[in-house]
Amino acid sequence: MLDVALDGTAMAKAGSMVAYTGDISFERKTEGGVTGLLKKKVTGEGSVMMQASGTGHLYLADQGKEVQIIELDAGEQVSVNGNDILAFESSVDWDIKMMDSIAGTSTGGMFNVYLEGPGYIAITTHGEPLVVPTPVRTDPAATVAWSGNVSPGTNRDLNIKSFLGRSSGETFQLDFSQEGGFVIVQPFEEATPGQ
Repeated sequence: MLDVALDGTAMAKAGSMVAYTGDISFERKTEGGVTGLLKKKVTGEGSVMMQASGTGHLYLADQGKEVQIIELDAGEQVSVNGNDILAFESSVDWDIKMMDSIAGTSTGGMFNVYLEGPGYIAITTHGEPLVVPTPVRTDPAATVAWSGNVSPGTNRDLNIKSFLGRSSGETFQLDFSQEGGFVIVQPFEEATPGQ
């Protein structure tokens, strides 16, 4: 659970409020005006956030998942699966963007939420996450987020056993080949659309 000491505004995942004290109001938010409304229609992700305004303590949770806090410096970016964002400070800019590669379709859709600092963000994971420096290859269903200075490509591990139905089930990976970034993975594989 996340305890937000609110004095002003913060963004939170819609439906994540479990309790609050003080005087806090909530308003559903869509990123980017008309563009955001179009993205909402296309992706369904535009409606995932609400703005909490006021003073008090706001308690947030998402299906018992663990909460991870990340501090972003000014200009620092992270890309997060929209389902894994719990909250972020109002100083953080956010946008829903189409993935640079087809690889994004396996991480919950062709769109991810990009967050840019300065400020704190809270993401959720099933279990304790692992932060892996790039280059690295990851299972799309276990990939939660990555630094804004890297972008995933695809890697397919196809061999004759894959065609005979005796594959390991790990035939498709996200390939983060650039150096100097990081990827956050969780010890859990979330079902992706179509599974």
